[in-house]
Amino acid sequence: MNVPRHVAIILDGNGRWARSKGMPRNYGHAQGSKNVERICEEAWRMGIKYLTVYAFSTENWSRPKDEVDALMKLLRNYMKTCLKTAAKNDMKVRVIGDKTRLDADIRSRIAELEEATKNNGGLNFQIALNYGSRDEIVRAVRKIARDAKDGKLEPESITSEVISSYLDTHDIPDPDLLIRTSGEERLSNFLLWQLAYSEFYFTDVLWPDFTKEELMKAIEQYNSRDRRYGGVEKKEDGEHV
Repeated sequence: MNVPRHVAIILDGNGRWARSKGMPRNYGHAQGSKNVERICEEAWRMGIKYLTVYAFSTENWSRPKDEVDALMKLLRNYMKTCLKTAAKNDMKVRVIGDKTRLDADIRSRIAELEEATKNNGGLNFQIALNYGSRDEIVRAVRKIARDAKDGKLEPESITSEVISSYLDTHDIPDPDLLIRTSGEERLSNFLLWQLAYSEFYFTDVLWPDFTKEELMKAIEQYNSRDRRYGGVEKKEDGEHV
């Protein structure tokens, strides 16, 4: 089986999962966080090299304050847990997104986590926090404009590769496969530039119920796709069809 090198996941359905159990939304987020750890381990065992998860978007600040506060508390706890998990599994962790809006203690824990794991050789795990793809592109364009103004960059030299080098994901390969749980079928401002040629897999399974078997289903579906990157399919004899 052809295992995708990079899988990106929109973790959706925590609140609905909790509601189905008669529990508050925050309980669903806590269980979803635990499932991230399980899927990280399973992804690496399957041969996936990069895993990127959409944990908190720039739009999520509009949620009720008590839910946002609970998510930030969960994030603080997760940073501690992730440090231990990364050490155990030799995992390299990186946070993408605009960290400036996060509290100072969270930014400090992110820096500690990234520094402690930067030389690890296992799964490359990216967490998208306060991330929005349009925001990422705007930040990149501003940097490019400043560099062009300062004479560090000629406008004629700006290519898609140059733009990619200014994004949060600048040294990470584009995802081969995007998975979104809970039945929603939209990108929700996630990795819009990077997902240009990715395969999409949507499932009705809510994130806390997403298991290694569900991940395998997604990979099996990925294997049934023909990735042509804008080209045309070739027959076995080399003729185009």
